[in-house]
Amino acid sequence: MFVKKSMEELGRLSHDEMKATGKHPVIVIMDDVRSMHNVGSAFRTCDAFAIEALYLCGYTPTPPHRDIHKTALGATETVKWQHFKTTVEAVQVAKDAGYVIYSVEQAHNSIQLNSFSWSNEKIALVFGNEVTGVNDEVLVLSDGVIEIPQWGAKHSLNISVSMGVVLWELVRK
Repeated sequence: MFVKKSMEELGRLSHDEMKATGKHPVIVIMDDVRSMHNVGSAFRTCDAFAIEALYLCGYTPTPPHRDIHKTALGATETVKWQHFKTTVEAVQVAKDAGYVIYSVEQAHNSIQLNSFSWSNEKIALVFGNEVTGVNDEVLVLSDGVIEIPQWGAKHSLNISVSMGVVLWELVRK
């Protein structure tokens, strides 16, 4: 028989404990993402995987907004975030801080996610717009491109799903 774990059994950290806990050296960069629900989901996913920071770029919506908070379920309070006027600016800030930049995109010469090797070095992952993907100028600045293998007819995933898949694959190892 299966019974859900209680909140006490889950060992959830308080907001203050989460802010103080060690993080994976990963920055998630959102490149002109339109949906507030995707932004809220990004906050929640970054919290779940203890990601260092979330960069919201261009016209990507920022907190406070009820639609972001509705999906984030409090993660806007536990995840360090910053807004940048452009994704290029965010990528440059990450590079200057010693992060290796990987865009998550379907591109020639990409590395399939299942073949990607990460050894806990500083990494920034760029996730692109829901329709157009990662901006070309950002791809040029990337040190590499990670592609999620897919076998269906659509060959695309929602950005929040892509983020969960990539982050899980990185941190599980």
